[in-house]
Amino acid sequence: MISEDGLLVGLDIGTTKICVVVAKVTEGKVHIVGIGSHPSTGLRKGVVVNMDSTVNSIKKAVEEAELMAGIKIDSCLVGIAGAHIKSFNSNGVVAIRDKEVRLDDVARAIDAAKAVAIPADRELIHVIPQEFIIDDQDGIKDPIGITGVRLEVKVHIVTGSVSSAQNIIKCCKLAGLNVDDIILGQLASSEATLTPEEKEIGVALVDIGGGTSDIAVFLNGSIKYTSVLPYGGNNITNDIAIGLRTPLEEAEKIKKKYGCAFANMIGANETIEVPSVGGRKPRTLMRKTLADIIEPRVEEISSLIYQEIKKSGADRLLASGVVVTGGCSNLEGIPELTENIFNLPARRGYPIGLGGLVDVVNNPIYATGVGLLVYGFKNSKVRKRTFNKGNRFVFMDFLNSKKLLNRMRDWFKEIF
Repeated sequence: MISEDGLLVGLDIGTTKICVVVAKVTEGKVHIVGIGSHPSTGLRKGVVVNMDSTVNSIKKAVEEAELMAGIKIDSCLVGIAGAHIKSFNSNGVVAIRDKEVRLDDVARAIDAAKAVAIPADRELIHVIPQEFIIDDQDGIKDPIGITGVRLEVKVHIVTGSVSSAQNIIKCCKLAGLNVDDIILGQLASSEATLTPEEKEIGVALVDIGGGTSDIAVFLNGSIKYTSVLPYGGNNITNDIAIGLRTPLEEAEKIKKKYGCAFANMIGANETIEVPSVGGRKPRTLMRKTLADIIEPRVEEISSLIYQEIKKSGADRLLASGVVVTGGCSNLEGIPELTENIFNLPARRGYPIGLGGLVDVVNNPIYATGVGLLVYGFKNSKVRKRTFNKGNRFVFMDFLNSKKLLNRMRDWFKEIF
């Protein structure tokens, strides 16, 4: 988490890029002091498929961040994503021992909520309290000190594949990094891009990366639904490569430079130069031809995301609309097309509420990396994980420690 000199390091291991963001916490604010980024070739849809390539990419991104920040990086917070991520809501009920809710009552209720059957190949990543109910009075954010007989807590549980998490940890260790914590990608992105007001009245965060689209729905100030779809910017790049008969590397460059997800926004006479394959001469094509390839794919991905959000039952409660972030959100026309699909207001999600090198990270592609720092800062007084010999996540049990009780009290004040 936060080092003795106030430093935080976030490592975003993505399908197309690996990003390291370094920040220093001063005066209760996260100040960006360094950043490093390197193309990622060892992952597919958020899952490690080539260990050596991933390790080398992490090392190069870390070296770049170390050079900019002027520090030595030896530990980090890591984001996790991929189609293996599954989540669901649960609840737990306990009797209040002394007729007044205390921290140990809250801990017992959360333990009861997470006492669900989880397959042996999966493990808990997050158990996030949504709200507390005391004697049928719901909507309670901080139950400490309230008198009652029955305490119920509603939580959002996120699980992931054991092997996928272990591979990420192994890659970090081989790159010389200790893993302080593993954090869900869209949860981190939400910390960097969403405002408290948006979370309160209802908002959907959509983080469209290279290999996956990560979804998170917030309402009444807490997370209600998360999901991951195995579709992203790489699908668009593949369509461009096939449709324009150009190499994948060139297709990615064309997408970033000339791509548009809303064909109606393109002028009638705009042209682009497209490299050919097999040593043939480059061709000049209308830019609208490129948009006609991109728009159907983005529309398909957006429609799948919308259908996924409808499963949460909150599609009609998103008064703040949709916030689209991640590298793919930089495509021209993404917010406009999203508004058409969802029939809700949409905007791009840029990292907000930061200090330091703000201009350097003022891009949706850094939302997860920056969000890891913000999440780590907000929760540094509370959460602490360790790993057993099998690298399985276990929560350290300090329930009898006054130190933990103070941490939990601070946690409720910060989150709620």
